Amino acid sequence: MQTDVMGASLTRAVQWTAGKLEVTPINESLLKEILSFVEHFSSKHPQEAKHVFKEPLQWSTTMEASDFKTDYDISDTIVQSQEKDGNGLPLLQLSPPTISVQSFGQLSKLVQLSHDKKLKEVRACLEENRDPVIKILDASFASILEAEDTSTLGLVDNVKAVNETGDSELNVKLFLLLQHLDNQLLSKSLKQIPPDVTLSPTAVNNEVELLKCFCGEGEKRRLLKSVRYTSDYQFSNGCRSPPWRQVHDEICYLVIEPCDTETLSITCSTAGVFLNGGIKQEENAYERTSDVYKDMVTLLKSKSPYFAENINEQDFAVQEELPSTAKIQHVESVDAEEQGQARRSYEHQEKNVHEKARQQHTPNKPGGGRKKLEPSPKWKNLGLVSPYEEVGGKRGGKASGREKPAEIRDKTLRSESKKKSAFSASSSPGHQSTHKTRTSTAGGALAEELSESSSESEEDEEQPERRAESNMDLPSEYWQIQKLVKYLKGGNQTATVIALCSMRDFNLVQETCQLAIRDVGGLEVLINLLDTEEIKCKIGSLKILREISQSSQIRHAIADLGGLQTMVKILDSPVKDLKALAAETIANVAKFRRARRTIRQSGGIKRLVELLDCVPGAPASTLSGEQEKDMEVARCGALALWSCSKSTRNKEAIRRAGGIPLLARLLKSPHHNMLIPVVGTLQECASERSYRIAIQTEGMIKDLVKNLSCENQELQMHCASAIFKCAEDKHTRDLVRRYKGLQPLVSLLSQRDNKLLLAATTGAIWKCSISMENVAKFQEYKALEKLVGLLTDQPEEVLVNVVGALGECAQVPANRDTIRQCRGIRPLVNLLTGTNQALLVNVTKAVGACATDMENMAIIDSLDGVRLLWSLLKNPNADVQASAAWAICPCIENAKDAGEMVRSFVGGLELIVNLLKSTNKEVLASVCAAIAKIAKDGENLAVITDHGVVPMLAKLTNTTDDGLRRHLAGAIACCCMWGSNRESFGEAGAVAPLVHYLRSTDGSVHRATAQALFELSKDPSNCITMHQNGVVKLLLAMMGSTDEMLQEASAGCVANIRRRLGALNGKARHG
Repeated sequence: MQTDVMGASLTRAVQWTAGKLEVTPINESLLKEILSFVEHFSSKHPQEAKHVFKEPLQWSTTMEASDFKTDYDISDTIVQSQEKDGNGLPLLQLSPPTISVQSFGQLSKLVQLSHDKKLKEVRACLEENRDPVIKILDASFASILEAEDTSTLGLVDNVKAVNETGDSELNVKLFLLLQHLDNQLLSKSLKQIPPDVTLSPTAVNNEVELLKCFCGEGEKRRLLKSVRYTSDYQFSNGCRSPPWRQVHDEICYLVIEPCDTETLSITCSTAGVFLNGGIKQEENAYERTSDVYKDMVTLLKSKSPYFAENINEQDFAVQEELPSTAKIQHVESVDAEEQGQARRSYEHQEKNVHEKARQQHTPNKPGGGRKKLEPSPKWKNLGLVSPYEEVGGKRGGKASGREKPAEIRDKTLRSESKKKSAFSASSSPGHQSTHKTRTSTAGGALAEELSESSSESEEDEEQPERRAESNMDLPSEYWQIQKLVKYLKGGNQTATVIALCSMRDFNLVQETCQLAIRDVGGLEVLINLLDTEEIKCKIGSLKILREISQSSQIRHAIADLGGLQTMVKILDSPVKDLKALAAETIANVAKFRRARRTIRQSGGIKRLVELLDCVPGAPASTLSGEQEKDMEVARCGALALWSCSKSTRNKEAIRRAGGIPLLARLLKSPHHNMLIPVVGTLQECASERSYRIAIQTEGMIKDLVKNLSCENQELQMHCASAIFKCAEDKHTRDLVRRYKGLQPLVSLLSQRDNKLLLAATTGAIWKCSISMENVAKFQEYKALEKLVGLLTDQPEEVLVNVVGALGECAQVPANRDTIRQCRGIRPLVNLLTGTNQALLVNVTKAVGACATDMENMAIIDSLDGVRLLWSLLKNPNADVQASAAWAICPCIENAKDAGEMVRSFVGGLELIVNLLKSTNKEVLASVCAAIAKIAKDGENLAVITDHGVVPMLAKLTNTTDDGLRRHLAGAIACCCMWGSNRESFGEAGAVAPLVHYLRSTDGSVHRATAQALFELSKDPSNCITMHQNGVVKLLLAMMGSTDEMLQEASAGCVANIRRRLGALNGKARHG
């Protein structure tokens, strides 16, 4: 991009302050280079030296008439050259103190006549002619130089097209000479950068991030209103300043707004920080307007009395850095979901995220691969070496351990400046909390409004994209787009439309193009265009926003700039193209929670639902132009609702706005591009029971099943996913079978390469197989064979569903045989070693179901499957513990030598007894069921008795949960078979609560309780307790049951009570 800066290239290589050249070693060196170029120009390039400038170079000189000799006409103090231009005007004219020169030949003579004042004249000329190239070649020629074709032939052709004077080739030659000078100046400036750099991009970034902790809205202790970069684009070397300013050691530019003074525009350079003129498009805005300070805190203290007065009260300690250590500021977010997310300067604070900083010392590691500052593309093309590379060896460890900016944003904040800053907890603007706000009781209502769906995972709150660390040069598109944005800012309506059209010619999906628009303020312009009355401008702006909003950084920026509210208003426009574009752009932006909340709070949900109101039935070939537009508006509205529906509150808002009937109508559309967002929205909302019921009652299951047989795999995937969620309800499972949807699902199992489709399909099959009628159909369609084939080489998302389906199908004995014959037992057992909690729950259920078959159990035992199940009892997840305990029950029941197998697990019995201390009802019920199986072996019963199983079981008897009551009573019944356990249960107070179990409405509880009471009634003391609690009357009623086991246990218990109480009474009478 040499030509892009050529209009000021001779001045950008030098350092300026208040319009004057600074007296620095770099400037002195560059002035000597320019002087040498001018002084020898006539001898080296005689033809070009005669070229007359388009405008004269004028400046205030110290030269006098006496300094000039021959070849000049001298009259008193006035001097004119004898050499004239085509109009007879002198090429050099002195009218003290002003001198005017119009050719390099005269410039060359002038410096030769200056003697010891040569450098002074060059300095004065540059200071008063900041754009010498434009004066030498004129502005029209400079605009031609901005074309992409900067080859010699290309330049000649371009110049001839607008210049008919015949000197176009001479202009090109002169330009090339100036360009060569430009390269020499840049090379010289790079070599002159001092090695004693005190600040680095990393250190500056750390201090900025920490200063943000002192910003906030409404904070009592805030010290600054805001801190932001002027550009969010970060080069690979960590700098944010333009390449032509990096040559001056400038790292970035900041705008800081103190609480008590005017806004400060700050330049951060390797030599320190200082105020500038307010970075805009003007070159002189980069000039230093203050002293240089060692860091931003020192500068702020000198400029803001309020900051200086309160900084120490905020626990902001400035500490001297130890020579051999680097202090790491590790910022911990209270909200775990925020960890790992890079902070962006354009994010606004919506919730209070309290942070605290910890300091720890880590040794500086030499050779740690620090990022080195690198020259811009222009300088790299010259074959120059970065001065930071040249002096890197001299700085040793100081230059070698610098971390990459991306690592710093995500992990630690490392400061490399001489002074370090530590911050205590405060609120940071620009740090968007993505979790529920931690608020007091008074703020509960606000927390409820700000919170989103609890089902939204971290993936729903997208991680801001990180720019790849690379040495890639910025392509020409970056600079060309920035020029177009400038036209957008200053042009009339026609120029604006042309600029928008030209911008669309670029690949706006490319990250470089998106960043180019954002970095130069293009997003603000595009969003502002949406508020105009010009339809063409609005359409052009929305088309660009639609493309670039596919970037997460752009999405956040659009939300921060209020773009969503403006687009929501456009949804009311009578222009259909505008509504469609606005809705589609909203669909792209609404990928994170804050955006979805903004849309809802701006009334966007209701407006989007209204866009769905169209008749979708006609095929595309018969639609009129207006109907096609209506269909496109509805499609885009569905896309936007799909994105918004990831929020529970938005799902409810869609339902209240009447979205369900409209979605049901659109579901009958024959157009796949319409169906995909419609079904996508439905499957997203189907997590809510109200939607599942509505999907049933609106007759949408039939349409979902019909689309399972279409040719579009994405549509098939969304339909299967919707069925997956809806099939939690039995009526939906029956409807899927009634509309013949099971066979298409089985057919989709052959799409092994499409993992998303496979996951949705297997999920739908899993949920449908909960109904035994559907299992019979799956048997008929040979689904089990295909499912077993998917037990290997599949992602966990697929495996969870496959194993879940097999677990349901394995409830049928014939299917257990099929699984074994298809060699499915081994892969199932192998999955017991995984870590995915959902997968472990399903695979333990499947293994347990298969273990009810004796042949399957033999295979499971040979594969050490029971030991693996037992080890899962130590899993911290309660669902896994419960599922493993349930699976252990059939394994013990069907093992050849169950007692010995159980005893072979070291510590296994103690482990399962200790699980009786769990607070999870399902874990307790499953463990009680397993203990009932274990207690059938005398030796094992003795061992668990020693581990205290009796008092633990007795302690659980006060439960009111019938599921736990049933298995607890069964465990007590089995544990009564050892020693004095019956008496121990009575002493532990387990008998009276068991009597109350007989009042339950669950027949299985009655049976298990009657058996437990029968065993306990063999102890006389327990009989007294039972009689006192009215058990006889309850048991007499049970004796009339049709359940034979309940009859026998009830009768036996009553008989025991009668016999033992009678014996006690007789003994008392005759005692």
